[in-house]
Amino acid sequence: MEDTKTMAKTILITGSTDGIGLETAKMLVSQGHRVLLHGRNPTKLAAAEQSLSALSGEGGVESYIADLSRVADVELLAQAVAEKHAKLDVLINNAGVFKTSETITPDGLDVRFVVNAIAPYLLTQSLMPLFPASGRVVNVSSAAQSPVNLAALMGQTQLSEDFAAYAQSKLALTMWSRSLALSRQDNGPVIIAVNPGSLLGSKMVKEAFGVAGSDIQIGADILTRAALADEFATASGQYFDNDQGQFAAPHPDGLNPQKCQEIVRVIERVLADIKRQNS
Repeated sequence: MEDTKTMAKTILITGSTDGIGLETAKMLVSQGHRVLLHGRNPTKLAAAEQSLSALSGEGGVESYIADLSRVADVELLAQAVAEKHAKLDVLINNAGVFKTSETITPDGLDVRFVVNAIAPYLLTQSLMPLFPASGRVVNVSSAAQSPVNLAALMGQTQLSEDFAAYAQSKLALTMWSRSLALSRQDNGPVIIAVNPGSLLGSKMVKEAFGVAGSDIQIGADILTRAALADEFATASGQYFDNDQGQFAAPHPDGLNPQKCQEIVRVIERVLADIKRQNS
């Protein structure tokens, strides 16, 4: 049997112009994989592509620009990837927001919920036809998880506290990961939520907590493993906690099938409402 780890994969990483996303991209390009970079800042995206293109490795690098706080941009990103690629082996939903001056999106939603939970869901569903049975979706979660206020997820009420919005959005991501994985069962792709490690030295951690943080290579290592290693090939619907270095239980709500399905229903309703408003 061929070792899948030695075959070049096509891998899309959102939020890959800095931090864990960029480190993961470097690692994967160096291993010979084709990496599709994503960012919302054209200058940073061009710089990331240039630095990665210089790495030794047979993989290629492409860039895609999109503002994931805008639902229309998420759809355009999926279309752009589908136009160039008949197959996508791995999607790493890494882009995330913790602290921002603009907390409300043009669609009237909380930007943390959109970027951290709703956009990854829409992107995953939009790219579903491109995944082979062995495909993988790696959702970057967090140790910070707290029960989701559905009204806040729908944009009907605002959360004033950054950490509360972030922790709820990361649990929402973890919950839809499980629900979607269970609903697809053996059809692929494998869908896994991963806490890459707490307080790693990303720009987000520095801005949010004012600390330098640990080596972001820790996060890049686990995301690369989740994308490629055999240990994750049958882990669909599970949550990997890199603080513990193993698969673990997320927040109890993340193991409740009804609550997980409700998150999916609410996200679907939000997306349907936006489509209706924009049509």
